Amino acid sequence: MKVTPRVSRLLSLAALMLVALSPLAVLALEAKQPLWHERAPGTAPLSTAPAPAWVEIARAVKPAVVNVSVRGVRKQDGDAEDMLRDFGGRAPRRMRGLGSGFVINASGYVVTNNHVVDGASEIRVKFADGRELPGKVIGRDAKTDLALLKVEATGLPVIPLGDSARLEVGEPVMAIGNPFGLEQTVTTGIVSATGRAIGAGPYDDFIQTDASINPGNSGGPLINARGEVVGVNTAIASGGSGGSVGIGFAIPPNLVKPVVTQLASAGHVVRGWLGVSIQALTPDLAKTFGSTDAAGALVSSVADGSPAQRAGLKQGDVITRYDGRSLARWSDLPRAVAETPVGREVPLDVLRDGKHVALTVKVARLDERGEDVASAEPASTRLGIAGRSLTPAMAEQLGVPTARGVLVQQVEEGGRAQTAGIAVGDVILEVDRRPVADVLCWDRYSGPGSPA
Repeated sequence: MKVTPRVSRLLSLAALMLVALSPLAVLALEAKQPLWHERAPGTAPLSTAPAPAWVEIARAVKPAVVNVSVRGVRKQDGDAEDMLRDFGGRAPRRMRGLGSGFVINASGYVVTNNHVVDGASEIRVKFADGRELPGKVIGRDAKTDLALLKVEATGLPVIPLGDSARLEVGEPVMAIGNPFGLEQTVTTGIVSATGRAIGAGPYDDFIQTDASINPGNSGGPLINARGEVVGVNTAIASGGSGGSVGIGFAIPPNLVKPVVTQLASAGHVVRGWLGVSIQALTPDLAKTFGSTDAAGALVSSVADGSPAQRAGLKQGDVITRYDGRSLARWSDLPRAVAETPVGREVPLDVLRDGKHVALTVKVARLDERGEDVASAEPASTRLGIAGRSLTPAMAEQLGVPTARGVLVQQVEEGGRAQTAGIAVGDVILEVDRRPVADVLCWDRYSGPGSPA
């Protein structure tokens, strides 16, 4: 058959259109290759866990959550009832008068924060059923901000303490307490992070959550989907507003358990002591001290006559294992030492000049003399740090074996100090191998035109 050129051109265009549309036609007809997937083909869903039954959990645990009110507390600088941190280089605002707590034993033992009852002459514990009973302080521990109270009652509802080692980032949680005096308030969120250090003390190991926590929540429980306590709500980053901005901090139960056990038996906490000042091992420091990674605790100083000195520890050593346990983070060491029975001999694995050294240290008792921290004006530097001179009282509270140095109170976001790994709560002892005795000395070393 003879085809005219015009018809030939039309047939060619039709063929091109058929080729171009064939995949779409096949996709539309077969519908076997969707444009997007709910999950990777052939795999299980990321999570098959059901949504938490918050209504049932709240109904079960709220009877064990209490309101803690105190009288006779000396007010200072706008104190009210909670401890708030705005991370602006200032000391935490302690607002006393009203807080929360929860029952851990049917015989009347109640856990709350130390700053809720510190200095109180009278304590009242109010339950969800309306009962209000006088509370007695069995013991307090300022270093972990925990307190154990006792009310004269039996058969009380309790909340079990969970295992914070099993806690996962992203896990749903519920906070219960008395924010701004509004009793039995329930809020929910997730675990935002674990192992947070916020400069509150030498045993910082906070759980971060976005569950709404406000003044008055202090001492209340953070509950998981199994109805277990996975944190004692303690502090928030308020951004200067005084209220929640979605960043709250709770003490993990694995830190709570040994503390309240000692408070119940002795009224105070006895901690182990090595006599070393340590710091984080940054990647740059790791190379300097012959380590292949940044795990472990870098020894920055050793106290004279201390167990560490007698064991042979030296400045510049990197402690990688303590009592058979690897130290993934430098902050793991203070807590491990604190929980070690006094007088026990503990093996240490140390990295010294790139070589592994095995040592044995006999743990002594930490002297816990609760002295007040002296105030001083912070000094700013071109490195982006604000700090204050270390005093004997501050050194004692922070567990630092020397009273010479500068306590870092603020680190500029994105500054040279932050880039180098300096954090709030660090104590600067040397600059370029020269001792730093106080803020004035630090200013001479780090001020304009000086080496850094």
